[in-house]
Amino acid sequence: MAAQFGRRLRRGATTTAVAAAAVAALSASQAPATPQAGSAADDRTAAGGTTTDDSAATGNSPYYTDLPPLDTPDKPGTSVDLPVTGSAEAGIPASVLAAYKKAEQDLARTDAACRLPWQLLAAIGKVESGQARGGKVDANGTTLTPILGPVLNGQGFALIKDTDGGAYDGDATHDRAVGPMQFIPSTWATWGQDGNGDGRKDPNNVYDASLAAGRYLCAGERDLSLATDLDGAVLSYNHSTEYLRTVRSWFDYYKRGTHEVPDGTGVLPAGTGGTGSGGTSSPSPTPSGTPTPGSSSSPTPPATTEPATPPSTTPPPTEPTTPPTTPPTTPDPAETFATLENAGTGTLTATAGEAFTERVTVRAKNTLGDPLAKTPVTFTVVGGTDTRFTGGKSTVTLRTGADGTVTAPVLTAGEKTGDFKVTAVAGTTEPRTLTYEASVTARVADTIARTDDKDLTAVPGAEFADRVEVRTTYKDAGVADTAVTATMITDAEKPAENDKGPYFEDENGEPVRTLDLTTGDDGLLKLPKIYADDTEGTYTLRLTTAGGATLTIELKIQAPEAE
Repeated sequence: MAAQFGRRLRRGATTTAVAAAAVAALSASQAPATPQAGSAADDRTAAGGTTTDDSAATGNSPYYTDLPPLDTPDKPGTSVDLPVTGSAEAGIPASVLAAYKKAEQDLARTDAACRLPWQLLAAIGKVESGQARGGKVDANGTTLTPILGPVLNGQGFALIKDTDGGAYDGDATHDRAVGPMQFIPSTWATWGQDGNGDGRKDPNNVYDASLAAGRYLCAGERDLSLATDLDGAVLSYNHSTEYLRTVRSWFDYYKRGTHEVPDGTGVLPAGTGGTGSGGTSSPSPTPSGTPTPGSSSSPTPPATTEPATPPSTTPPPTEPTTPPTTPPTTPDPAETFATLENAGTGTLTATAGEAFTERVTVRAKNTLGDPLAKTPVTFTVVGGTDTRFTGGKSTVTLRTGADGTVTAPVLTAGEKTGDFKVTAVAGTTEPRTLTYEASVTARVADTIARTDDKDLTAVPGAEFADRVEVRTTYKDAGVADTAVTATMITDAEKPAENDKGPYFEDENGEPVRTLDLTTGDDGLLKLPKIYADDTEGTYTLRLTTAGGATLTIELKIQAPEAE
């Protein structure tokens, strides 16, 4: 949504108070918009004076310019949930206040990094619609009569041709801003929310509109606890520094304390009739095919209190030949993402089931070649692997720090071995991608040990009664499919295969003293039967794994003791 610029409407020379302005109108591609002739919003236009700002031909649109009183509603640091006392301006209608706080809670669950304060919604709601026209809403939070901005036909306001067939604003020729947060229909089509869970997205409902405004303000990875991000969010709602100052004034005022007042009794901006009464009453427009939730019938509003206006001697404005446009903005090179580079990532390899010792680290830079902070970077594990980031995630998005760098979470290898890739992507218009090769290797046994400690003895010409069983492990975990070589060795300084003593048998029953074997489940291996020849003595069986782990076992051949 490309916002139109808010403008201030003033009283005539005989009036000393600041007149009410009208609600801000936004263009078809960005956030909320403004008031309507003949509706409640029309009370805001020229209450006793004439418009002196002719900049409307460029698309500038009005909004309430009332500022908070100089006295604070309460001392700084006190509760914002005050009783129904204190400054009238600090009172917010009950349903409207509840909608703002609910939106804050919803965003805290779904976009905690945004840190949306409900007081910001209250400030915008005050400037846009006087808190839903003083809180004139039904039990569901829907305004009793629609709050509509002026016709955006290019005559004093932006030219925005109809985008909704009049479904929301009742105008099938041009668009108008709608509801307490003043969304134009095309904006609502993108950002509309169901804030009260009734199955509808209604811009005239304070719960729906507040949640939509909150999500809009949080767009683009903003952190509203940062002053620059908060200012950028407000300016995206209405691209006017005066609008920003007005919203900021109310935001600071509400942060110092507020209290709840009954619906319909909120203080209205100057020039709206004092009691918050609306203009022409009409049913709230409903999108085609969408049922209207049941609600109490709207009371007949009192007559408009706007003073009579003498006949104008100024000829009516003519349709402009060129639609007003919002001046293009030039991106700040220092804030514009340009490239993504590696920032010291080492070799990515790990053993199955273990954490990688290296982590992917990248650096974002702006068009000036300097580090760029707060750039979203998406890290993704790619390929047929069960390796995952911390938390079991295969995709994680983080933002760069002040030095432009960001490091991906720790990778933990799964059981699947082999190669895969990790990508880092930043940028939206022209994304930049870095790709890293990574691999998971099989566990290699670092230990081999017997499963018991029985003595192994046989008489000459017989077989050993007990079979040898061993287990190969890696960091105490059994390693299956480990290659093991079993050899009967000599006692020489450089052991060699022995030609006498204990032996195995091959498939033909012939003596062999070296066998190649493989462990089974959990690294267990039971050796074949071992036989003794006729040579008595003490012998050594050596077992060696492919990873270099070694175990020696003593075998004895001795004749039975004489009786």
